Amino acid sequence: MTEQRPAVIVTGSSGLIGRPVCLALAEHGYDVYGFDRVGLPEPPKEHEHVTDVECDVTSYSSVRGAAQRVRELTGGKLASVVHMAAYYDFSGEPSDLYEKVTVNGTDRLLNALEPFELEQFIFTSTMLVHEPCEVGQHIQEEDSLQAKWPYPQSKIDTERLIREGHPNVHSVFLRISGIYTDFGRQPTLVQQIKRIYEKDFQGHFFPGDPRSGQSAVYLDDVVDAIVRTVERRHNIHSKTAILIGEPDPPSYESLQEEIGRQLHGKEWATLHIPKPVAKVGAAVTDKLSGGEAFIKPFMVAMSDDHYALDISRAKELLGWQPEHELMSMLPKILQGLKENPDQWYQQNGLKR
Repeated sequence: MTEQRPAVIVTGSSGLIGRPVCLALAEHGYDVYGFDRVGLPEPPKEHEHVTDVECDVTSYSSVRGAAQRVRELTGGKLASVVHMAAYYDFSGEPSDLYEKVTVNGTDRLLNALEPFELEQFIFTSTMLVHEPCEVGQHIQEEDSLQAKWPYPQSKIDTERLIREGHPNVHSVFLRISGIYTDFGRQPTLVQQIKRIYEKDFQGHFFPGDPRSGQSAVYLDDVVDAIVRTVERRHNIHSKTAILIGEPDPPSYESLQEEIGRQLHGKEWATLHIPKPVAKVGAAVTDKLSGGEAFIKPFMVAMSDDHYALDISRAKELLGWQPEHELMSMLPKILQGLKENPDQWYQQNGLKR
């Protein structure tokens, strides 16, 4: 008789991270149940050990129905739940969807999971829940939390909900940095590349400290960290937070220079502009574009923010550290742009 594989639920299973996480867990010996809304894209159900389960986290009846289906298939035993379904909007504007999808959606899911024998619940959070550090320092998991816009605030609120509202759940919080791929995808990175590629005059100006930078992490490295978290679930204490990202980010200035060299054969000059002037400029540009401009006035105040990470805990608990570095991967990202600009723009959700 074939031994039953341990079961894992992955929410947001058709997304950028969710799809490869499903496949990786299936290859590591798990039966994976991919929770996602109906319609395209779908979880990788072509894999024999990945099952597509329709689930809308904004509807308790949908969540309860999805959980019941998995309970019938697994006997009510789950090795882990990797919860990635959440609302995200880079505009910085408040939205009821943060509470409806991210916070309350998590609550609905955990309520529906109460009948299960659940060994672990992983919540994918963000490094942005932390207050930024000074250049030369590194953020640790115990450092203070400070959300500067609604997206990280929703993650703080959800972490608190899990800790206080579901204290008996064996929870782990992965605070992940900005994720990049072979073709870019990380929003601030691809917008920076776009400005320089198009020789946008505004791309020469920066209101912050050019030495500052923000940790990023390659998609495959994130998937590896999540799989390791599941695999080591019996050795990680409940309510543990773990920072996941490249420890020492390249500075804004060094990225500017390297992108300019790769695309135009010379360094891209970066000039300082006072924050009040930059804020007015961003507001005017956004107004003229009908609200379509990427740089919003609220971002100007955060231009000095530096996010370098102390990943000692990830090394200790997961045996994890990133195998890739953004500066080493940058030539591949830019090569894709040079070879097929239309495809690169489409892959990154950009307009030309």
